[in-house]
Amino acid sequence: MLPHLRTLVSFGIALSLACASTAQAQTDVGVLDVLTYNIAGLPEGLSSGTPATNTALLAPKLATYGLVHVQEDFNYHATLYAGDAHPYRTATSGGAAFGDGLNTLSNYPFSDFTRVKWNQCNGTDCLTPKGFSYMRLRLADGVLLDVYNAHPNAGVEAGDLSARRANIGQLSQFIQTWSAGNAVLVMMDSNTRYTRSDDNIRELIASNGLTDAWVELIKGSAPAAGAAPLLCGTPPTNSCEVVDKMLYRDAPQLTLVANRYQLDGGGFYDSAGKPLSDHYPVSAQFGWAVGDQLRTSDQFGGPHGIPFNDLAGNPGGRSLSGVTLRGGARLDGVGVILDSGKLLAHGGSGGQATTLSLGANETLSSATVSVGKYNDRTRVFSLSLRTNTGRSVQVGTPGSERYTLTAPSGWHIAGFTGRAGDEIDKLGVVYAKD
Repeated sequence: MLPHLRTLVSFGIALSLACASTAQAQTDVGVLDVLTYNIAGLPEGLSSGTPATNTALLAPKLATYGLVHVQEDFNYHATLYAGDAHPYRTATSGGAAFGDGLNTLSNYPFSDFTRVKWNQCNGTDCLTPKGFSYMRLRLADGVLLDVYNAHPNAGVEAGDLSARRANIGQLSQFIQTWSAGNAVLVMMDSNTRYTRSDDNIRELIASNGLTDAWVELIKGSAPAAGAAPLLCGTPPTNSCEVVDKMLYRDAPQLTLVANRYQLDGGGFYDSAGKPLSDHYPVSAQFGWAVGDQLRTSDQFGGPHGIPFNDLAGNPGGRSLSGVTLRGGARLDGVGVILDSGKLLAHGGSGGQATTLSLGANETLSSATVSVGKYNDRTRVFSLSLRTNTGRSVQVGTPGSERYTLTAPSGWHIAGFTGRAGDEIDKLGVVYAKD
């Protein structure tokens, strides 16, 4: 983001926070303090540090951050969580040789948590199932941020470099599919450097429209590939390059602004002045604000299928001419018809299709979603849509668990978000300003 625009947006967010006097205003803007930290939690003797002692020392220091990613959280995970009070935390995937070492500690609820193992590894990295994790963080009602934690292959031998490039490529493809149309935050021990010509961190950034908070706030531009590495001294400064990266992008429904980046903040040292890990923690502060033209609702259903979002692509300036729903016993598919005639469809082809064509100045004003269990999976059983003229359409079999999403005054429903496979597994809506 251009510096002057960042300043304007940051000022607007800060002013809104200072002046807000209602709960509604408070949910429109916010500040997110985050930290990513490789805590060197391999068993004593294998770890480069002393995690049996240091884990208990570093755990309380995480409290000031609203969202924390840790890597190498292996054999001292119980100690880490015993010293931490974040209300939302991922369950461990196991110690070294069994787990990926990735965990998240959060002040915000999250959903759809998924662990993905790398398809390729090399050397000692193959001794434990390393990979990446995905979750959808809920900052406020309908304010959703896709968050990734990752730990690609380490090392600089030819096999290491090849595996790491494959890891970064795998993560990139996943983001392109699962986070299309969404704001994204990636905090990871990437094991990559901009100065290392054989690393493909630039491809991850370019392919997904990401910004590196360190490059943006500290360097101004990424170091040249092939240049001498920007190694850190002791203590380090923000100007050196570490492999721990913090990448982000915003979306039409959620503006993100990086306000602050800090390497080695928060006093993560023992009483003798030694670091608590062989990595320094990286922290940042982001200001966020909901979109002024497009917004999304919460989603209801189960964590199955693949995520979709009608805001993917270029959502600006388009209107709907109709909506098509498919279903029988449950909701099989949803689709909006753009005024260009293009259909944005999701889900399967089962059930009976029902189309509601919208008249002049007619818009969708509310949606009622019912969810239930089918084959031990939570899915969307029915969807009812109502327009501002009182017309409606319904598909599926309504259940007892129902949620009604009503467009705010001056807004209307302009699309769908959710998850789908052969049926609709989870559903929310896109709101557009009138």
